[in-house]
Amino acid sequence: MPQDLLRLDLVVPVLMYCALLWWVGRGLSWTARLATAAVTLVLIVCVLLVERGWG
Repeated sequence: MPQDLLRLDLVVPVLMYCALLWWVGRGLSWTARLATAAVTLVLIVCVLLVERGWG
C-alpha cells in the first residue's frame, strides 16, 4: 500500500467524519443517512481536489 494513502491528514478527518455522521444520523432513517453520507463525501472530495490542485 502506498505511503500516501496512510497519511494522518487524510485518515483523521475520515474517522472524525464517521463519528460525526453516526452522531447526527442517530435519529435519521437509513435513506436520509445514506443521502447525508453521499453529499458529505462529495464535498470532501471537492475540497481535496481544490486543495491539492487536481481539478
